[in-house]
Amino acid sequence: MAEGKWARRLSKATLIFGIAAPLVAMVGVTLARYDIIGKLAGFSGILAGALIAIAAILTGAIALVLSVKNGGSKKAALVGLLVALIYISFLGSRAAAGGGVPAIHDITTDLAYPPQFSSLSLRPDNLAGVDTLENWRMIHAKGYPDLKSVTIARPVAKIIADAEEIAGQLGWDIAVADAAAGHFEATASVSYIRFKDDVILRAVPTDDGRSSIIDMRSVSRVGVSDLGVNAKRIQSFLDSLAEN
Repeated sequence: MAEGKWARRLSKATLIFGIAAPLVAMVGVTLARYDIIGKLAGFSGILAGALIAIAAILTGAIALVLSVKNGGSKKAALVGLLVALIYISFLGSRAAAGGGVPAIHDITTDLAYPPQFSSLSLRPDNLAGVDTLENWRMIHAKGYPDLKSVTIARPVAKIIADAEEIAGQLGWDIAVADAAAGHFEATASVSYIRFKDDVILRAVPTDDGRSSIIDMRSVSRVGVSDLGVNAKRIQSFLDSLAEN
C-alpha cells in the first residue's frame, strides 16, 4: 500500500519535472534573447533544464518499478519520462554537432596578421581559454587547417559592396563598409538566444588591381568555445562572396 502511494507521488513528480525541464530552458533563453538577463545567464537555463530532466528520469524509473510491482497507473511517469528524454536527446544532438571543434571563439583566415577591428571593439578577455596568442594560433591552426585567405577576381570596391549586400541579406548589423580602404565590419546574431558575434572582412588588391585577396575574422562576444559557429560563418560567407 505504501509502495503504491509512493508510485503515484513519484509519477506525478516525474510528470512535473519532465514538463518543467524544457519550460525552464525556454524561459531562460527567451529572457536572454531580449536582453532582460545576460546571454550566459540565459544559457544556464538550458543547463538547469537538463538537471531537472535528469531528476525526471530518475524519479520516473523508480515510479515505473513501483507501479509494475503494485499494478498502479504508469501514464504520468511515462509522459514525464518521454518529455525528459526528448529534451536530453535534443541537448545531446546539439553537443554532438559541436564536438570535435577547438574550444576557441576567435576565428580568422589569417593567423599571422588577423584583420583588426576599427569600429567594433574586440572583447577585453579575448584570450579566455587560450591565455596567449601563441596558444590561440596553435589551437586554431590544428582545428581549422583549411581556413585560408581567398582571392576573388573582382576589385576591392566591388568586394566590399558585395559583402555589404550579402550581410544585409543575412540580417547582420553593418558597422562600417569602407570601399576605399577595403574594410568591412558587422555583427551577426546566433541562434534563438541571439548571441552576438563580430565580423570583419579585409580586402587587399592584387598587383594588377583586378582581383582582391580576402581575409575574414569572426569573434564571439561571450563564452570560450563557439562550437564551430564562427568558422562555418566565415566559410559560408566567403563561398557566397565568390559566387556573387
